[in-house]
Amino acid sequence: SGSSDPYCVVKVDNEVVARTATVWKSLNPFWGEEYTLRLPRGFRNLAVYVLDEDTIGQDDVIGKVSLSRQQISAEPRGVDSWLSLVPVDPDKEVQGEIHLELRVPEQGHPRVLRCHLIEARDLAPRDLSGTSDPFARVSCCGHTLETAVIKKTRFPHWDEVLEFELAEGELGQTVLSVEVWDWDIVGKNDFLGRVEFPLDTICTDPTKGWFQLLPFPSTTEDHGGQLGALRLAVRLVEDRVLPPHYYQPLIQLLTEPILCPGQPPAGTALAVLEEVTSGESRQDVATKLVKIFLGQGLAVPLLDYLTTRELARTMDPNTLFRSNSLASKSVEQFMKVVGLSYLHEVLKPVVNRIFEEKKYVELDPGKMELSRSRRISFKGSLSEAQVRESSLELLKGYLGDIVDAIVGSVEKCPLLMRVAFKQLRRRVEERFPSAQHEEVRYFSISGFLFLRFFAPAVLTPKLFSLREQHADPRTGRTLLLLAK
Repeated sequence: SGSSDPYCVVKVDNEVVARTATVWKSLNPFWGEEYTLRLPRGFRNLAVYVLDEDTIGQDDVIGKVSLSRQQISAEPRGVDSWLSLVPVDPDKEVQGEIHLELRVPEQGHPRVLRCHLIEARDLAPRDLSGTSDPFARVSCCGHTLETAVIKKTRFPHWDEVLEFELAEGELGQTVLSVEVWDWDIVGKNDFLGRVEFPLDTICTDPTKGWFQLLPFPSTTEDHGGQLGALRLAVRLVEDRVLPPHYYQPLIQLLTEPILCPGQPPAGTALAVLEEVTSGESRQDVATKLVKIFLGQGLAVPLLDYLTTRELARTMDPNTLFRSNSLASKSVEQFMKVVGLSYLHEVLKPVVNRIFEEKKYVELDPGKMELSRSRRISFKGSLSEAQVRESSLELLKGYLGDIVDAIVGSVEKCPLLMRVAFKQLRRRVEERFPSAQHEEVRYFSISGFLFLRFFAPAVLTPKLFSLREQHADPRTGRTLLLLAK
């Protein structure tokens, strides 16, 4: 068809930790999905594979982007850019570890290198059975020895000792190489990974332990973006969590202006935090603040404090809460934490119906595909005016159902949200009391409730967990027009 059905798989050290939804029939997919991954302290690599989903047979691998821990850590604000996809070479897709003991006894002539291959674990599956038939190959000083083949396992236990005689003067730059292969009765064996050790290091200090298997040194050429590119934003945050009592002084400092409102507002910790928080970190700060104050039972007073400060700075009511200030972001995060189940109850029935019906809706004459309108009428293609009229009727129907669901949901709306918005309305009335600004009290609430809560959920239901998959292009266009 000239297109793909792409999805992404995220791996950390070759372990799958996340999978995006599939975007159907697209070479320019948008996912917009965000994952918070709890990583082991010693993780080495993050890789994102792009695959093409096939209903019959195995999914095709399009390419991958791989980032080492060092690459991610080198950017304090994180990696955020287009990265070219590179081909996936099975010889470089290795995983697992090998358990070795290497030593050269001090006594004896000639000296002998004893390589004890104990076991391996979590090897890559190379056979259709989901296992492998692994054996180890050890090379040193121009000689190669192999262990026995252990059939149908990814966790082989060899417990074999391979010995190499070392000639005088061979220790210099000599390297001991241990490779693990999957034995095949037909065709060539499959590579499973390798690890190398400088021989002079082993002679001075016996080596024992688990070692991660590595791919062959990379010779991948730059394919000039032929496979496409992936837009990624990756940030590594290392949190050291202490016992709760360590945080009490900070919590007291943050809650002080709310619990003791008499002090000058400009000098409070919250006011200073608001001043120094940059646009990039505002979302993170707002999320943390909302969670802290919800835990203290002070979320509504927090929002009242922040919105009151923003009201005091606002001269033109038409610009009220339009910027991504700390107040706006905090209210937005508050609604997502407190009101997500409410959002689901209100929107899910209508959103599910839109996905199931897959109606053709288009208002822009430049984007209309009149041949598609045959599905609307059995009499052949419709005119531009007829498509527009049909689309308007459908949109009005869907929109009416959405508005009715919202208006009829007052009793279902979480009490905290209702209290917060009641307080917001009162503060706006105090700030703009004149009759000409009577509607501002409503705009201030609808700006949050519709523009930052209901409309984004209608636009991308997957990001609000309303659907498991993203919308196909036709349904996505309907949702976009409804959100607008």
